[in-house]
Amino acid sequence: MARRAGGGPVVRAARRPELRLPVLERYEQGGLEPDGDYDGLEFREADFAGQDGGGARFMDCALRGCVLDETRLSRARVLDSALAGVRGVGTDLAEATLRDVELTDARLGGTQLHGAGLERVLIRGGKIDFLNLRGSRLKDVVFEGCVLVEPDFGGARLERVEFVDCVLRGADLSGATLKDVDLRGAASLEVARGVDRLSGAVISTAQLLDLAPVLAGELGIRVEG
Repeated sequence: MARRAGGGPVVRAARRPELRLPVLERYEQGGLEPDGDYDGLEFREADFAGQDGGGARFMDCALRGCVLDETRLSRARVLDSALAGVRGVGTDLAEATLRDVELTDARLGGTQLHGAGLERVLIRGGKIDFLNLRGSRLKDVVFEGCVLVEPDFGGARLERVEFVDCVLRGADLSGATLKDVDLRGAASLEVARGVDRLSGAVISTAQLLDLAPVLAGELGIRVEG
């Protein structure tokens, strides 16, 4: 699907995940294991705080209401899975792969997703503070109805990424590469750094006016009167 931005070039829309989970088996085996293999399981209200699931694979799984404080999931692969109502501070998903994933109503802070790969991911509702996506790759990702406080997209590559009815506060786009990124639907757009990297994105006229002081500062323009 493609959309035309105000009569200009076509903006390619993000492809959303089409998640159809099978009948899931309740996970009753306690904690996570490094390089564990989890298939067709439901994790409900589990407390994984401080546990190590680095390199694990989650396939056709659902995590509902789980606690992920300081949980290590670096290089994990989360595929065709749903995460609902998860909460945690300092969750480590560095260099993880998320593909065909729905993340809904999350309450997260300081989540580490640097160097990660996200493809066909929907992040809906909830609030995520200080999300670290430096050097990550986002393709066909939708942020919908969520609040992102000071997300760091430094050096990341964003392709077919949409922000719909979400709040974006203090975003860092330093060194980022954007292609077919649609920001027009954002309820609030605030770029703290890297406003010069917005090439490849489409914004609304109102957003342009809001960003004007930052753009002027970036270009060294002094505005008086």
